[in-house]
Amino acid sequence: MSKILVFGGAFNPPTKAHVLLANQARIKVDFDKVMFVPSKMTYIKDDQGKDYAYSDDDRYEMLSLLAREHDWLEVSDYELKCDKQPRTYQTLKYLKELGYECKLLFGSDKLMELESGWKNVEDICQEFGIVCMVRNFDDVDCIVSENEFLTKLKPYITFVHTSDEYQSVSSSKVRAYLRNKEMDRVKENVPSSIYEYLERKIK
Repeated sequence: MSKILVFGGAFNPPTKAHVLLANQARIKVDFDKVMFVPSKMTYIKDDQGKDYAYSDDDRYEMLSLLAREHDWLEVSDYELKCDKQPRTYQTLKYLKELGYECKLLFGSDKLMELESGWKNVEDICQEFGIVCMVRNFDDVDCIVSENEFLTKLKPYITFVHTSDEYQSVSSSKVRAYLRNKEMDRVKENVPSSIYEYLERKIK
């Protein structure tokens, strides 16, 4: 049974941080692969209120380019093919039914959202477990200890500290660079195959 970290998100577009930090987390917890699971464009725009969302096809294709470059990286179009955006718990159960041993992967910026913004959090923790990438020098011990809900979940969360490199990289910054036609900055922040893809899109 392949052990995978399930990494959901917009990946709008995928950045060097997504790739580097996910792989660091995978290595530290000794898992086989990271499964990138892009969410639906309608969810990104309507529910998350992002300023712009690449199409489902574009984001899936960009992630597929990365999957062809890294043997530890896979991509699932499960959420993209659903009629409406599924909850994370539903996605994890689907992947488990395919035969994967799963844990959820996310960055520490998501910790404070768990109590009010997520469904089935306790089920996710108890059935799958969470691997949390510590980002932007977050003091996760303080965040957890000061929150009763997170303190209760702590036994199910594995915190992994990632390198300082690319800590400040984000998709939203990349989109801003693209709007301003700062292509050198875009090139610094995304993998080369993604840069070439984005460059073709704006020509």
